[in-house]
Amino acid sequence: MVSQERRNGESFEAFLRKFKRKVKGEGHLQELRKREFFEKPSEEKKRRKKAAERRTRQQQEADEL
Repeated sequence: MVSQERRNGESFEAFLRKFKRKVKGEGHLQELRKREFFEKPSEEKKRRKKAAERRTRQQQEADEL
């Protein structure tokens, strides 16, 4: 759970920006979106394999430079 305290004299907009940055950094929204719909085990395996291939390809491209 994210907790953020508002400082004296801090505008609401600045507080909200800091809060959103903190939530995004901890990955709560990403986890929520991931759990929004059921994903079959075969689809999850396929998604993870595709992500691993993408990481490998990016690493190879970085090594070539």
